[in-house]
Amino acid sequence: QVQLVESGGGLVQAGGSLRLSCVASGSLFSINVMGWYRQAPGKQRELVASVTSGGSTNYLDSVKGRFTISRDNAEKVVYLQMNSLSPEDTAVYFCNADVKTAVWAPMRNYWGKGTLVTVSS
Repeated sequence: QVQLVESGGGLVQAGGSLRLSCVASGSLFSINVMGWYRQAPGKQRELVASVTSGGSTNYLDSVKGRFTISRDNAEKVVYLQMNSLSPEDTAVYFCNADVKTAVWAPMRNYWGKGTLVTVSS
């Protein structure tokens, strides 16, 4: 089994910063892409940022220049540094990862349970 556990969410004022962390544990033969998604009330879940095992990154246009994704492959952790937060960033943020649990196993996608980020104006 694979578990993804997020932390670091909370309440912050507009213009502030937060750093989200997601730790992967369990049967982790290899992890390919790790990413952060978010879902605001009444909206669809959207990809915020992703990073491959080689370090290539991808960002949602609205967070470019404000958010930075990074990962520690040895520690199986992915981070999301969020700066210049605005009320529009308010959402539940979910960690996501593509994981092989064994050499013979297919790549499967896993989700964390999410952490709430609330940005007040």
